[in-house]
Amino acid sequence: MKTYKFKMYSHHGNRELHKTIEGHAHVWNHCVALQRRYYGIYGKFITKFTMIKHITKLKKLPPWSRNGRFAHWKLLPSQAVQDVAARIDKGYKKMFADRKQGKKCGRPRFKPRRKYKSFTLTQAGWNLLPDNRIQIGKRVYRYFKSREILGTPKRCTVKRDALGDVYICVLTDYVEPEPSRTMTGHIAGFDFGLKQYLTGSDGHDIESPEFFKQSLNAIKRFSRKHSTKRKGSKNKERARLDLARKHRRIANQRADFHWKLAHELTDRYDEIRLEDLNLRGMKALWGRKVSDLGFADFVGKLKDIASKKGVKVKFIDKWYPSSKTCSVCGAVNEALNLRDRTWQCTECNTQLDRDRNAAVNIFRVGASTPGLGTDPSGEVVSPASAG
Repeated sequence: MKTYKFKMYSHHGNRELHKTIEGHAHVWNHCVALQRRYYGIYGKFITKFTMIKHITKLKKLPPWSRNGRFAHWKLLPSQAVQDVAARIDKGYKKMFADRKQGKKCGRPRFKPRRKYKSFTLTQAGWNLLPDNRIQIGKRVYRYFKSREILGTPKRCTVKRDALGDVYICVLTDYVEPEPSRTMTGHIAGFDFGLKQYLTGSDGHDIESPEFFKQSLNAIKRFSRKHSTKRKGSKNKERARLDLARKHRRIANQRADFHWKLAHELTDRYDEIRLEDLNLRGMKALWGRKVSDLGFADFVGKLKDIASKKGVKVKFIDKWYPSSKTCSVCGAVNEALNLRDRTWQCTECNTQLDRDRNAAVNIFRVGASTPGLGTDPSGEVVSPASAG
């Protein structure tokens, strides 16, 4: 399966798509309210099929009836409305499954119409036309076709962002061919850091771009302008768009850096070894800086590119003391704290750089532990559970 994302032309006809998205927000909020009321009484949630039957009954009510406010749901694509019920059903199933395992997981929440982002069409209600046109409902729209669509289109999702720009995401049945790549024979371990994005065991280092930090003054300026405008005014909306435009630019810069770095590493190495980080704990310590680097997003992109090129990506256990262990003699320095960027081993008197030492240890542990890495389901296998 392969997904293509295209931006649609800005046109006054896009108002219909915005109205459709907001109509699905009404369906979502009604279903969430119904689920909460039912769960509060009976302690369980309504199944997806029961919810779809309930929505169908509401759509058939005449506009002059007591519940005639749901009559406009008939104008919404039926399969997209069913997808809303499926999303809520999936959210409640995940909530119960996580709670059974002792994990914290919230239930589906209410969403304001302005913040509701998308609806999905499956077999019917849309059609790709020649050139760069797509038919959604009875209207034809144009989009920026940046590349050819391979495979048979199966599903289309219409999305909008905070700026109001509309995108289409087309899912096809295209299967990537088997990777045919000339092996380089190079393997490396990398340690993720804040001052330096990646520190390689072979000396290949990547500096941290920190796009949000570079634009922090502009973000503060736009935020101050937005906060001083009167709520509900047109100036308030213009200030919100200016702020959202700046945030989108930063997000695009970060994504571009991640994709280019993923391609660079997968072209250079046959196997890449990383540490499975406790990002939630890191955010509690360093907050915005960890979010600015977006390491979790980068790892997701790296695994995607590596699978297409036949490159292995392995992870060592997050609790392995890669920074505290001497890469020369294997002694563990329990007194090492986060402020120590360099330290001297008390056993072999070797002067060690914290990040380089961690990268070398990640490389060695990834090579010496049998079964280390990721299993077919994508779960990280720790040294304790390997083999």
